[in-house]
Amino acid sequence: MKVWIPHETGRELLGDIPDGVLVEVAEDPTRPPSDPAGVQFWVPPFLAQADAADLAVGLPDLRLVQLLSAGADAWIGRLPAGVTLCDARGVHDSSTAEWVVTAILAHLRSFPDFARAQARHEWADVDFLPTDELAGKRILIVGAGSIGAALAARLTPFEVELTRVARTARPAEGVYGVDDLPGLLPAADVVVLIVPLTDRTRGLVDARFLAAMRDGALLVNGARGPVVDTDALVAETSSGRLGAAVDVTDPEPLPAGHPLWDLPNVLITPHVGGAVRGLLPRAYRLVGRQLRRYVAGEPALNEVVDGY
Repeated sequence: MKVWIPHETGRELLGDIPDGVLVEVAEDPTRPPSDPAGVQFWVPPFLAQADAADLAVGLPDLRLVQLLSAGADAWIGRLPAGVTLCDARGVHDSSTAEWVVTAILAHLRSFPDFARAQARHEWADVDFLPTDELAGKRILIVGAGSIGAALAARLTPFEVELTRVARTARPAEGVYGVDDLPGLLPAADVVVLIVPLTDRTRGLVDARFLAAMRDGALLVNGARGPVVDTDALVAETSSGRLGAAVDVTDPEPLPAGHPLWDLPNVLITPHVGGAVRGLLPRAYRLVGRQLRRYVAGEPALNEVVDGY
């Protein structure tokens, strides 16, 4: 059987390769390294878009697609029958959690303002510009999966009050359900989005959601752009009532001239939450383990079911 992976370095990072398995590098799936026949296990490029999923129909023997991303929204419902879809749950926990903590601290401690002052060669007058702080803040994490748990672990030492929300409530774990959000939003100083993009989460953060947030609160989107209604976000942030830190947007990339670019209370990064040097070693450890399980006939890890 054949296995296609997108990185040459992945060969070494996979670990032990079972007998009878041929690993080939398909950096660009539109330029196959060999006859697609025999490819049973495919690892598409990181953050491959929906059109990449369409290439699966050209792999007649495909049985499993292992993504390098935690999100699987671009692939759901687009693979042939009989093909198992698996995400990279756990691979991006540390990097995405780090991005969220960095974004929160950067906003609260006014780092974007200081960076703009540095670009102007101006020394900020701290006598009249005290910043906010993270200590004592009430943080609402919308998304109680593995990334949400990693984020909670990293925020706890900052002396904050944490509340977690999942698709459904888990009272034994102190986790609220999405239906509880209207009562939770007004009390939160920071609302963090760490949810997959599904039919249920698309547009979750709309005008009503944002209106329920307290004045001066911060919205942090480390999920997917379409989870947030962009027009509603522009309305609330341009008024100055809310701040935002986003690693994802809708549309994405954010077009030049879009009003979000110029808002002083909006911090934008170009979908880099998972783009760290440790990504490939972690990702290919998962791929290697998944491959060995597949060859051994064991159940797949991280199978995507109902969008998760």
